[in-house]
Amino acid sequence: MTTATAENVTTGDVVEVEIGGELVSALVLLASGDTVILDACDGRTPFVVRPMDLVGAPIYMGND
Repeated sequence: MTTATAENVTTGDVVEVEIGGELVSALVLLASGDTVILDACDGRTPFVVRPMDLVGAPIYMGND
């Protein structure tokens, strides 16, 4: 595990984000320089965030 920066989030990673006051693990479906598409894998629609919104979030890299 490491801490996310705007540059190191990649497709296949899992990040911990807060949704509705609850900490949730979300799969990175697609990551680009401008946007990151996350799926909480809980039936909700995948959502888009900016990479800078993930700075400091715990990240579990898919290539580890």
